[in-house]
Amino acid sequence: MRISSLPGGLILAAIAAVSFGTSGALVKPMLEAGWSPTAAVTARAVTAGLVLLPVALYSLRGRWAALWRGRWRVLGMGIVGVAGTQLAYFAALQTIPVSTALLIEFLAPLILVGFVWVTTKRMPRRTVLLGSALAVGGLLLVIGPGAIRAVDPMGVLFAFGAAIACAVFFVVAARPARGLPPIALAAFGLLVGGTALGLLGLTGLLPFTASYLDLSLLGTVVPWWVPLLTLAIISTALAYVAGITAAGILGSRLASFVGLLEVIFASLFAWLLLGEMLTPLQLLGGLLILGGIAAVGEERVELAAESLLPDEPGLPHAHGEGHGGAADVADEAAEAARSDEATPGASAQAISTGAGPSMVGGFRSISRASERPSEPGKL
Repeated sequence: MRISSLPGGLILAAIAAVSFGTSGALVKPMLEAGWSPTAAVTARAVTAGLVLLPVALYSLRGRWAALWRGRWRVLGMGIVGVAGTQLAYFAALQTIPVSTALLIEFLAPLILVGFVWVTTKRMPRRTVLLGSALAVGGLLLVIGPGAIRAVDPMGVLFAFGAAIACAVFFVVAARPARGLPPIALAAFGLLVGGTALGLLGLTGLLPFTASYLDLSLLGTVVPWWVPLLTLAIISTALAYVAGITAAGILGSRLASFVGLLEVIFASLFAWLLLGEMLTPLQLLGGLLILGGIAAVGEERVELAAESLLPDEPGLPHAHGEGHGGAADVADEAAEAARSDEATPGASAQAISTGAGPSMVGGFRSISRASERPSEPGKL
């Protein structure tokens, strides 16, 4: 039965936020038990990708041309979204609290807007500037003297690295979907990213260690595979499916705002499972960061990502003019006519890293920016 109602969409968006929010609290005991970030991301990504693979193959229905046309998005999802962002996020969790790392990573949209401002000389709107100022002020409260203990500089650096990687992924994801179902992008991206990290680990270029000893979770000793499978199935596979479906029902904007709940649930799980608590000043800082992101708005980030897209042969221009010729256009039209994806508009959804960051809900229709002209001189 297909879910199409607003309440159903809100429930699915909340499920995605809750599921993504568990990842930090689940992986931290693994890291403390001896898992390296590289091994943890590899195990999570490959396992989740295999779980999603049957659904991804069904969504393609033999349309392998769509997968080939979307190969650069799949590679971007895997290398930047999965390998880069998750590796940096997990590395940050080794030395700083889950909530702190996630709040820093949620600054990715502001990094993108700021970069575009510097490189294009287009000043953002006042609401964007106000939102950015609120978020920066909130960041100072989160990592400043109000923290419950001194925040490790390397952990903060890794968290900022995750935010930068996530911002880069926004640009990669801004390319038109060209018929590639979002669930296929998620599954193959996870498999590509996990495989790439695994190869780097096996060749010794990155530390790659795993521990098969029992772990402590919720005050109980559990086998090592319990948090791993929960991380892969609940925090990744279920989160992607719920988030993609919710975005198709609600639209990316409403789904994005519901996705802000991820930080709240991540903080809650970190408190319940790890005993990590934010101070009142840090809580205030977190609210300022989330408020700033909401003020910046998804549309401004979409337009910023779109403005950085280089032209690529065979891909549409920013405003829909293609290079590929009439044959390519006819081929894409035929593919679109045969396509009957379950979620309306889902092919436009850019998939998050699921690192933690569903990044304001995890599913942005950044590629829709190519359908909207921006005001000259304004982001």
